[in-house]
Amino acid sequence: MTELHESAGAGPGDAHFTVFTDCEDAAAVARSLSHPRTRTLKHPSGRPWLVGQWHDQEITSARAGHAALAVIGTCPIDSAELERHAGRLRDLAGLDALARSLPGSFHLVAALDGRLRIQGTASGLRLVFHAPVGGVQVAATSAEVLAAALGAEPDEEQLAVRLLWPVPHPLAETPMWRGITAVSPHDALVVSADGRTVRHSRWWRPPEPVRTLADGAPLVREALAEAVDARTRQGGVVSCDLSGGLDSTSVCFLAARSPARVVASTWPGRDPADTDLYWAEQAARSLPDVEHVVWDADASPLVYSDLLGIDDLLDEPTIGVMDRSRVLHHLPGLAERGSRLHLTGIGGDHVAWCSEAYYHRLLRTRPLFALGRLRGFRALWQWPVGDMARALADSRPYGKWLADSSGRLRDPLASTVRTSLGWGMPPRLFGWVTPDAQQMARRALREAAAKAVPLHPDRGLHTDLEQILACTRIIRQWDRMAARAGVPMASPFLDDRVIEACLAVRPGERVTPWAYKPLLTAAMSGIVPDACLRRTNKAAASMDASNGLREHRADLLRLWEDSRLEQLGLVDGAALRRLAQRPATPELRDAILYSTIAAEVWLRGLSRSPGPRAPAAR
Repeated sequence: MTELHESAGAGPGDAHFTVFTDCEDAAAVARSLSHPRTRTLKHPSGRPWLVGQWHDQEITSARAGHAALAVIGTCPIDSAELERHAGRLRDLAGLDALARSLPGSFHLVAALDGRLRIQGTASGLRLVFHAPVGGVQVAATSAEVLAAALGAEPDEEQLAVRLLWPVPHPLAETPMWRGITAVSPHDALVVSADGRTVRHSRWWRPPEPVRTLADGAPLVREALAEAVDARTRQGGVVSCDLSGGLDSTSVCFLAARSPARVVASTWPGRDPADTDLYWAEQAARSLPDVEHVVWDADASPLVYSDLLGIDDLLDEPTIGVMDRSRVLHHLPGLAERGSRLHLTGIGGDHVAWCSEAYYHRLLRTRPLFALGRLRGFRALWQWPVGDMARALADSRPYGKWLADSSGRLRDPLASTVRTSLGWGMPPRLFGWVTPDAQQMARRALREAAAKAVPLHPDRGLHTDLEQILACTRIIRQWDRMAARAGVPMASPFLDDRVIEACLAVRPGERVTPWAYKPLLTAAMSGIVPDACLRRTNKAAASMDASNGLREHRADLLRLWEDSRLEQLGLVDGAALRRLAQRPATPELRDAILYSTIAAEVWLRGLSRSPGPRAPAAR
């Protein structure tokens, strides 16, 4: 039974909730977290099970005997089918197979004989956290809800860690508040019936990359088509990015085959060398029933727009704030055209392509094959021979690599080839970060390195998984922002079933110097016109970024004039103010300011929010 306050109602795409065991202590905590817009899904006893906000379109629940299941998010399963699964449930581990079979993007929550199981997506797009509140373990889809319940302030060491560029695995998973634990996206959370104890249970592992491209491409096509269908099968009007790139073009053509009416949205870049509009128009000619909207490039916000006005309350700092205004800018216009949902091609770069780091292993297992490909990559990316040889010879395990990185935080950025063929980009700190912050970040890195396990022993698959998780941590926040703006977003490439289908294909056939995204090209053959599949590059939008840095330097200056990070002793505000006055500084082209801006904007958002508190200045 769902109980709803008369003034409740969350828009689609903004589902968030807490989960409680069936005991009185948990019920007391649930009551303290309720507010006028809260919805409640109850245990048979009448005590709260799920408490939060969701739209009717986003939840399917069922009960059979001592078992109850709820799916919250996007999933085409209906209540009758879910009830059949509940009736067959004898052990919570039995949900592994169900979670790995359903299309879409969703949280899966179960109650069986009093115990709970809660999980999100392997992609990291839907997360789970838990914390002891009022003597019981409470699970939540948002860390900030738990932080508010605990009255917690952000952990300064975690703020220092978030100044790293980039934040490496596993530090990116650590919540911003002490006392809150994140559940790995590949794990499910299991809570005992009395709510006192929890454990994490692995439910997802990446597939072995053994399929040929010929065998894997039809499965990628099927998975991506099913992911798009999960969003379009209800009909109505949906909008799609049509950048002209392979990723968004594929999604747009799949959506055009659905019962929904499609509005294709093209946002040209400002750089005269940007060919996106040409390729988008090529695609649109083959979509006669699709309305094609081309926005004025000069009217679109630049990178760094409106940083001072961001008031979204987020679980963590995200570099997505740099593009927030750009992402949201066209949504009102799409809403005017009737769009109920906006589909993007985001994630295609992360799953249809893959890391060159696979060739570190392939060089040892298939040396002649790997050498030929590596020569091609060297010519394509102009990799220096010496750096390439050193990267291929580096066989340090992940923990050793991470520990070594902790002692080189002030070094120059690593070369592209070392990053591409290694465990990833080694983290760095920059001149405006204080020695105190450096010491905290170094300590956190060393502690993590002592027990760090890579996401996969193969550094190529580790890098692929880390890049997917890094991407979804940004998209998760953009999705929340878009839902708040009135047109929820969805990125079908980031559905778990699509990711699995892509990762199962041999890396030597997914990433090659001789073809651009060969897996997606093969998968979309016969759906996307051959003329569109022949594109072999994508726009970089570097001009939009450099112009944004120059045009918004006054906002950046204001950001650092009253810096929360400076008040905490984590950055040198004077150095950042000097930098804001010199936006043409060459090193800023490498986006090295992003992590610092993200942390600053996040702290400012906390100070404006009635939720978790910002930490007091020193």
